[in-house]
Amino acid sequence: MAAVGLPLSLNIGQSQTHQLVIASLALLVASLLSSRLFAASGLSVAVKAPQRVTLGDELCLALEVGNAGPHELRHLRTEPPALGSDGRSIELPADIERLAPGARSRLTARLRFARRGAHHLEPFRVAQLLPFGHARGAASESLGTSFLVVPRVARVTRVGAGRARRHQPGGVAGASRIADATDLAGVRPYRPGDLPRDLHARSWARHGEPMVRLYREEWFTRIGVVIDTDAGAQTDAAFEAALSLVAGIVARLCEGEDLVDVLVTGDRAERLSLGRHTVSLERALDMLATLSRSPGFEGERLHAQLAPHLDGLSCVLLVALGWDEARASFLARLEARGVATLAYVLTERVEPSAPGHPGRVLQVPLGAITRGEELSL
Repeated sequence: MAAVGLPLSLNIGQSQTHQLVIASLALLVASLLSSRLFAASGLSVAVKAPQRVTLGDELCLALEVGNAGPHELRHLRTEPPALGSDGRSIELPADIERLAPGARSRLTARLRFARRGAHHLEPFRVAQLLPFGHARGAASESLGTSFLVVPRVARVTRVGAGRARRHQPGGVAGASRIADATDLAGVRPYRPGDLPRDLHARSWARHGEPMVRLYREEWFTRIGVVIDTDAGAQTDAAFEAALSLVAGIVARLCEGEDLVDVLVTGDRAERLSLGRHTVSLERALDMLATLSRSPGFEGERLHAQLAPHLDGLSCVLLVALGWDEARASFLARLEARGVATLAYVLTERVEPSAPGHPGRVLQVPLGAITRGEELSL
């Protein structure tokens, strides 16, 4: 109002607009000068966020605003941090009209991010508004918030490959009892889903609660998953679909009798096998969230990353963005070491015949992954 009225108030002799401008400016200055009197004493702000959010899904942040001061706080407004170029707000926290001494109020912010990877949000700020809402008092800040935007997990219902169990000296800690040879490693409290045959009567009587036997397994099917990060093979959308497919494969394998032992890219090999628990999937998602593309398919580097693990692997799955002699040669070298191989080649359109090579190859349509269709591989 002051800005609009200022040009009209220059002719003081013929207009009274200057009075409106002076009144508006006076109100703004008075609000700014008195803002220190509206400092919210005892105001606290805490933000809770999940560690991971799937790409394209909403991130729900829980804000808790508390009043530890002796006076009631009124007209509290939350100022969200900047979200960056890939973030947008779906729902912002509502204003708090009244917050009594010792009371707490819970608010919700819903955000969405369009880029995979690590994200950090600056603190949320909460402050009292002055009458008329022209200014606010000193703000209280939360801590910063960090989280990962991970790829969407494809709906893989089956993963078929020629896999044979191999002997694993010392067994695998935390794995369930489904292997061919087991050694008794101890007992633990019963959990829903444990087999009744594993109950240990003596330990149950000694502890006063159901106890089950823990076994150390000696024979397992360990699987390695290799990701093709070739930047020149397909588009970025196809690369994101490939990461989604890898996540779906790992998720499906974690539900079965196989152990996803290692996840390999051109830069590193991440060990995932900590037993048959969701931690393997979470570790895989964390790795996929920060994965970037590389120039070309480097079979030599991938083989060097896999080499320390080949003696214990039963099968290697390659998720490829294309197919050529370099990829076929990479799988042939693995098969020469006695490791079964299977390649999933992402393609816009499934061809009638798959390219031939010493291992096996399956074509996976990109559209089926992006549409969230069930995939039987």
